[in-house]
Amino acid sequence: MLSPGQYVPQCVPDRRPLIMWSLVVVGALLFVGLLVLAPLAQANGLQWFSFAVYEAFSHVCHQAPERSLYIAGYPLAVCARCTGLYVGFAAGVAFYPVMTSLKRTHAPERKWLFIAAAPLGIDFGLGFLGIWENSHISRLLTGALLGFVSVFFIMPGLVQLSLYQRLFGPGSAKQSELEAARSPATSEQVTAAPSDYGAPLRRI
Repeated sequence: MLSPGQYVPQCVPDRRPLIMWSLVVVGALLFVGLLVLAPLAQANGLQWFSFAVYEAFSHVCHQAPERSLYIAGYPLAVCARCTGLYVGFAAGVAFYPVMTSLKRTHAPERKWLFIAAAPLGIDFGLGFLGIWENSHISRLLTGALLGFVSVFFIMPGLVQLSLYQRLFGPGSAKQSELEAARSPATSEQVTAAPSDYGAPLRRI
């Protein structure tokens, strides 16, 4: 009869993909929240906070007032197209576990990313050439589409990164499985690590 300390489980859950996904969700929602908090803070007299947020996002967006959505009489921290990108990405991350496995480490074919980016490029190109005047809605929707689809190309890479032992500390189950697969077990190791598959009566 084996003691609990000697038992070797056959299926060890790896929570690192879940941890990585949780961090990305929190970060994405934080970014979206800051977009909205900037004009709300400006409207409520918190100029120092709104200035800090506007200044931070000014490095990634032109923040043109005529191309931005407004809340409480002030523009969001980024333009309508960038707002769509952030909101679409946050929505894609939030629903990612519903649509695919968190343990997935391979991205879809690149053509899907180009297809998702095509409406944004067409909307921008036609407006730039003066063929038609794009609107807040067109900028928001085309940006949201690209942001949503990009999640399926970013998350697999982040999940794969999370599976490296150094990222979340030593002693991970995944790393142990990989090392065991590379080096065959000796007879002493097999004897020292009994499995419940060797004694079916113990599993009844």
